[in-house]
Formats: sequence, structure tokens, C-alpha cells
Amino acid sequence: MTFDQLNLSNPLLNALNDLGISEPTPIQEKTFSLILSGRDVLGIAQTGTGKTFAYLLPCLRDIKFAHQKTIQVLILVPTRELVKQVVGEVEKLTTYMDVKVGGVFGGVNMAPQKDLILAGLDILVATPGRLLDLILSDTIKTKTIKKLVIDEVDEMLDLGFKYQLSRIFDLLPPKHQNILFSATMIPEVENLIALYFNDPVKVEAATDITPLKNIVQTGYNVKNFNTKANLIPLLLKEHPEMTKVIVFLSTKSMVDLLFSILQPILGKQVVDYIHSNKAQNKRFATITNFDSGNCRVLIATDIIARGLDLTEVTHVINFDTPPIPESYVHRIGRTGRADKKGIAITLTTEKEQVYRNNIEALIKLKIELLQTPDDLVVSNVLIKEEIPVIKMKNILVKKPKKDLAGPAFHQKKAKNLKTNSKIPHAEKMRLKYGKPIKKSSKK
Repeated sequence: MTFDQLNLSNPLLNALNDLGISEPTPIQEKTFSLILSGRDVLGIAQTGTGKTFAYLLPCLRDIKFAHQKTIQVLILVPTRELVKQVVGEVEKLTTYMDVKVGGVFGGVNMAPQKDLILAGLDILVATPGRLLDLILSDTIKTKTIKKLVIDEVDEMLDLGFKYQLSRIFDLLPPKHQNILFSATMIPEVENLIALYFNDPVKVEAATDITPLKNIVQTGYNVKNFNTKANLIPLLLKEHPEMTKVIVFLSTKSMVDLLFSILQPILGKQVVDYIHSNKAQNKRFATITNFDSGNCRVLIATDIIARGLDLTEVTHVINFDTPPIPESYVHRIGRTGRADKKGIAITLTTEKEQVYRNNIEALIKLKIELLQTPDDLVVSNVLIKEEIPVIKMKNILVKKPKKDLAGPAFHQKKAKNLKTNSKIPHAEKMRLKYGKPIKKSSKK
């Protein structure tokens, strides 16, 4: 099937022709008519299957042009980088259309974003937290929203946006269309659908969680973090075809540490890093610099493992073997895109062997192990996270029992002692005057 056979408008067809795209992907073909019909749709598709266009094309085909620019289509994505990317995709498709699109996200001043929305938008792309802030500040009028698209919803829930999503659903008008895309069907996604979707139709494309066939998967057994760090420059030196490499690590602190080790060796123009603590403008600049080919190695957390369309990534290196097998699939999916060959390299310590076994069980494929270079320097220095923690059993010693005793008793002072014996009057007088005083007789 070609796009000409779908019920697309001429402006959309012209834009696709300019982009050199003529055939829809399976997920685009399966969801187009369903989304256009107005039904709630759940799309299950991996990154790289064209799901962004799968929801944009029918939404743009169905958009109603009005003099008053009020938000008709609301698109939620988990990260700031994805906001920028989706806005860019909308702009590509609306070259011949009078459609205004804008993006909002947290971590920056909200005032310019308020001005952007108040100036009038047809389509808004947002992260959940900032969107909720703008709704509660009465900047966004939700009553005009006709379509809600949630992209990468499983990652959104992993990032802790469950509360924000629930609040957003509660604030939307009762009559609107829900369109949801996810790479995996985790229980939290199913719960969300059960609560807020109206008889959704489920569409699956590439349902098996298996890497693309044009990705060669290899790996090395490496002793520890510092030995892995020593291996990276050797691989780059021995393989000049490694022109665009993403090195994934699980934590921000690990990314910072590896960057501090590799930058003096490789140089500032060769290696860069990205994670959520990096300033927003620097994150955008880093992505642009790497995607344009000006930076050879990008060290990153899983923040860029999904959603972002980075072109012509030649290699992905899993510096640590991810404990969640699905994370491995998303990571290596950054390479081998658009029918190009890609190579994924996984570095595994002895403690991470079980993670690699789980990955191989999921993908139903044995990762080929390679021999480490002869000149690799094996380090015996462990980083803090690798130092074994000695756990001592805390044996509580029982306190000796106290001797049983009665209630506390204090002897009163002599002056406070009282007796109940009655002293005769004569005796009182004798004690007071030294002699007995007789009462005089009354006359």
C-alpha cells in the first residue's frame, strides 16, 4: 500500500512527497482508518516503527480549521527531547497547512509558554507535569480538546507520571478521543486503559520484543568499570567505522564518571554526555551536535533509549548490562534504523552474567562473545558501587532482668510525722508553759 491509497489530503501528500516517503509502515497502515473513525485506539509498537506519523497523519487529516486558535489535539510525551522532536515532525507534515503547533515542558520558565498558548495553538505537545501546571493556572482551556494522544506511555509511567496522567484525564471533556501508543503492555498501562478508555481497539505491530534483524549483537566479558573504561578507546582506535556511537549507562553518576575518564583521552570534540541533570539548552545542543555528526561518542542514560529519532547511529555500547531485558531492546534500537546495518556491543562483568542470560532468553538469541584486545589494561581498582558491602548480623544482647521490687518508699522526716493520738489540754499547757495550768471555775 502507498499513502496515495489512504484517505489523506493533498497538503499531507505533498508534505510526504517532499520527505521522500511513499509507503506507510505496518503500524501506520493499521491505525490510520481507526483513528480517523474517532474510536479510542491502543497501538503496541516498538521504537523505530513509525508510530509518530501513525497518530499525526490521521489527527492532521481530521483537524478542523477555525478562526479562533484553540487546542484541538493534545499530545503527551515523557521527555523534553521528545516534545521538541514531535513538534518538529508536525512542522514537517504541515508545510502546506495553516496549523499552529507548540511544545511545553518543565524545567524552564513557564511565562513564555503561557504566552505561546494564549497566542493560539491547534496542536500542543507537552510533558505531563508542565501540562498539568498550565491547566491548573487556567492557561489551557481543556473543553476544546478533541483528541488526546499519549506516546511512550509505558516509559511515562516508569518515570512516575501516573498521578499527573490521572489528573489530566479527569480535567478533559467527557467527549474526546483517546489514542495511546506503547512499546510494552505493562499492568499500569492496562489499568489506565480500563479506567479512562471507551471500548478501545487494540492494534499491534512487531509484537514480539525482538531486536531488528539488521543489528549485529556482540559482547565482551570485562572485569570491572575501570577495565570497561580502558576498553572503549581501544575499540574506537581499532574500528574507524565506529563514527557515531552511543554508550549507555544506568545512572547519572556513572555517566559523569565515565565522561570524566574518557574526555581527557578522546578530546572535547569527540565525546559528550547527556542525562536529566544537564541544563535543558545544553541537552538540546548535545543531541543536535551528535545527530549532525560533529560528536563521535555520546555517553547517556536511558533517557535517549526511546522515542528520539537519531539518524545513522553506527554502534550502541551497553557499558553496563541492563537488569531489565526490555531496556536492552530499547537501547540497541537506536542503531540499525531505516534499513541500515548496526552493531550492538554489551560489556558484562561476572555479576552481570545473569542479566545477559535473561536478555538472551527474551530475544531468543545468543549474544556472540568476542575476545578482548591483547593490549587491554585490566584494572584492579574498584569504584564505590563495586566494592562489596560486608553485612554484619546484628545480634541483639538482652538486657539483664531487674530485681523485682515493690513501690518506691521514702522515710518521712521526723517533723512531718503525724500521729492520731489526742493530747489532753493539761498536758498541752504544761508543754507550752512548763507547768500545768488549771482552768478557773466559772462563777
